[in-house]
Amino acid sequence: MRSTTTRVCLATAALLAFGGSARAGPMGFDGSQMAMGDFGPNWREAWVNHAYTPRDAVGVGGLSMRSDDGRKTRDVAELTYTRLMARWNLPHAQANAWLVVGAGGIRGNDYAGTRTLLAPGIQLDYETTRIYVAAFGRLYRADGLRHDYAAVRAGFSFYEAAYEETQPWLIVEARHMRGLSERVEITPMVRLIDKGYFVEAGLNTEKQARFNFMYIF
Repeated sequence: MRSTTTRVCLATAALLAFGGSARAGPMGFDGSQMAMGDFGPNWREAWVNHAYTPRDAVGVGGLSMRSDDGRKTRDVAELTYTRLMARWNLPHAQANAWLVVGAGGIRGNDYAGTRTLLAPGIQLDYETTRIYVAAFGRLYRADGLRHDYAAVRAGFSFYEAAYEETQPWLIVEARHMRGLSERVEITPMVRLIDKGYFVEAGLNTEKQARFNFMYIF
């Protein structure tokens, strides 16, 4: 009985330690690379980073945003720094606090040239092998521009799965970008997690398609 309980605890710890970064975290394990993308009609983002310690990563990324009516666009190129500020290992659960800071340039179709951009952000997340919730915010600031971004996510897995097995999740996200959209975009998505990667696909309330991916290598 004690041996069985020990194996269950070790399996849960492994899922949270290795699978947890595939579910929520903006960086992978020490020495790994993470690639991530988020693609929709008004928001397209891709970046890659390298974790040079268990808590720190540096990377590079690009982001393209446009307004709901398609008239205003923003294109961002940035260097990023990610820091795991805190981690709480709870019984059968894990919670994290992350700092993400970006610096680079931003261009728009309603002004000339490239403006210097600073984009600090924070992410808070909590997960078990069956439940996931997260909140994320970033301040995209440049001369005359204040495109602040906020998002909340919640979801659940359909069943328990071993680390070697694919696990399906249902995730619902609400997000908003200040200065480019007057509405809150709500998107239900199906997420498939398998070891060091996940993929997500769904339709938002405006019937627009969205696809996300993450891969740790």
